[in-house]
Amino acid sequence: MIKFTAQIDQFITSADVDQKIATAQALLPKIQSDPMAGWLDLPVNYDQDEFARIKSAAQTINQDSKYLVCIGIGGSYLGHKAIVEALKPTSPTKILYAGNSFSPIELNRTLAKLGDADFSINFISKSGTTTEAAIAFRIFKQKLIEKYGETEAYRRIYATTNSSTAALYDEAIANHYERFVVPDNLGDRYAMFAPTCLLPLAVAGVNIDEFIQGAVHEREVLLSTNGGDAAFYAAIRHCLYAKDFNIEILANFEPSFMYFNEWWKQLAGESEGKAGQGIFPAAVINTTDLHSMGQYIQDGRRNLFETIIHFAALPSDHQVPATNPNLDNLEYLQGKPLSWINQQALIATTAAHRAGGVPVLEIEIPDISAKSLGALTYFFQLSIAISGFLSDINPFDQPGVEAYKDNMFKLLGKPPSHNLS
Repeated sequence: MIKFTAQIDQFITSADVDQKIATAQALLPKIQSDPMAGWLDLPVNYDQDEFARIKSAAQTINQDSKYLVCIGIGGSYLGHKAIVEALKPTSPTKILYAGNSFSPIELNRTLAKLGDADFSINFISKSGTTTEAAIAFRIFKQKLIEKYGETEAYRRIYATTNSSTAALYDEAIANHYERFVVPDNLGDRYAMFAPTCLLPLAVAGVNIDEFIQGAVHEREVLLSTNGGDAAFYAAIRHCLYAKDFNIEILANFEPSFMYFNEWWKQLAGESEGKAGQGIFPAAVINTTDLHSMGQYIQDGRRNLFETIIHFAALPSDHQVPATNPNLDNLEYLQGKPLSWINQQALIATTAAHRAGGVPVLEIEIPDISAKSLGALTYFFQLSIAISGFLSDINPFDQPGVEAYKDNMFKLLGKPPSHNLS
């Protein structure tokens, strides 16, 4: 389903690539045996009873709530927001996001949008003590209680958390929140096929069966070919990195993919940026960013490479209409579909960047659908995991995240005894 291609002979040799692919493929058993690689088989190993409960909860939320407030940060919200923004599904319930910053401006805007409408909460946190999300939960839980009273408020709270004792787990048990489990053997940024993402997706109107099916198909293709294109992509990235191409720009020509870019940046950055090494992940949306970042990509330092996502098919289209007089001199485009023009822009950009000394990799997916996005997210998860092991680092932890927290907690006056973040 996912097609990866690379025309980079001018930058690295095929012998180097072949050697790195062999190394990448040899790492697959190590990934499969890692205690935090539960995501690898999750699309075929998920809890079917819980999956049914997710669908049932989504129906309840759709019936009684105009809004679902998803509270979480990082992998607890970026994954499902990426899919919702890309697909723009229809649902009687709209998703609002909170707990991903300390900004009072954003909080006020969310509260204003919520108004006096009926709403429910999905608090997504393994611990329940992540500061940004925990503060937001206090605020929205209080609003729920003021609006409905404790009994009804607690019925409207859905906790996605650990399988055993943690702050949110304990509160969910005590107050009888409906609870969904984040498997212990995966981290939030690898939780695309866990309840972390599936409940918000189902509420938003995404077909989560098709989303899972896309991942199942891609998993079968990749694992049956010893890593396949995921190993190829990881190998190319590392060969380029060895040649001092240490910035990767993920690019596509669809503005609705902005939050997919953000999810990918977290996946790559937190997985690989360790021990003084790692490819720096950046992203652009074209053609918009060709009018801002395009100059640097074309003529700036030659330490970057580009990975372009494009689509074999797109939905409904528009044609350039005729007009008289022809003041804008666009008569040569009259009757042309906008998708065709966008495709020519992609082809032209790829050629220009390659001519300008930028290695360009390409990933094609069939269309913008739940199934295709399920496949794409699985492809990236496996690729980035392989990339981490190629650098001899653990792609499943994030020790550097704690540094800012330690400083912040001192400034906030957090008691040293409260050692959960």
